[in-house]
Amino acid sequence: MRTPPNERLTPDIARPTGTRDSVAGKARADKTSERRCIVSGETGARTGMIRLAISPSGLVLPDVQGKAPGRGAWIGATRDELEAAQAGGNLRGALLRAYKGGPKDAPLEVPEDLARRIDEALVRLLLDRLGLELRAGHLTLGTQRIDKAARQGKVALLLHASDASADGRKTLDQAWRVGSDQEGSGKRGLDLPLDRAALSVALGRDNVVHLALTNGKARERVMQTLGRLLYYRGLAPAPMQTDGAADPAGRENDEDLKEY
Repeated sequence: MRTPPNERLTPDIARPTGTRDSVAGKARADKTSERRCIVSGETGARTGMIRLAISPSGLVLPDVQGKAPGRGAWIGATRDELEAAQAGGNLRGALLRAYKGGPKDAPLEVPEDLARRIDEALVRLLLDRLGLELRAGHLTLGTQRIDKAARQGKVALLLHASDASADGRKTLDQAWRVGSDQEGSGKRGLDLPLDRAALSVALGRDNVVHLALTNGKARERVMQTLGRLLYYRGLAPAPMQTDGAADPAGRENDEDLKEY
């Protein structure tokens, strides 16, 4: 299969216009298009990779939403792999090739803490996603509310803060199993790589320890974002990618992520 380029040089301005199908087809193509990791050389769906953008001054910065203007490079590597590539000098060379030398009037500048900046950007993206789902009414907080929703079979995904108590986890995990008719299966919620303080600040609530998503699409969005962060930290396999026809956050992924 042909290896796709890192980034398009120009926008797609010549696409057919005037039909709804052409617009929908373009959206699907953008969502499922592949990119090549400049660190490993392997290709993957862009939704599971991280884009690095270059500023007019030549500074390389993470663009985790893939929306920054200009030329970009893509990585599908873990943080350890990225730090090793930067320490060995391979990252700078790969970036220069991806950016065709960088800005004309400025030297390429790769921050020494680029790996940390990417990690922080992915954490912010996850917190922002949780905040959006809360405002949309797809996220339930509070032990009693979650317990009730779980036993009624209304919970699509159960999440725990990293410092949640073992008893609190067990109680809600059991309620989730009961509500989903999976008693004895060992099914349990996912432990987030975030403590209650970070979750409380991000969501504007006091003492956020447990969270429950009550919408399937919301579950898919959160799992996609969480999967990218855990993979980057080397704690889980690469998140599955689909064109939206199937759930990329299926039960198999739950099993992979929960043990990180």
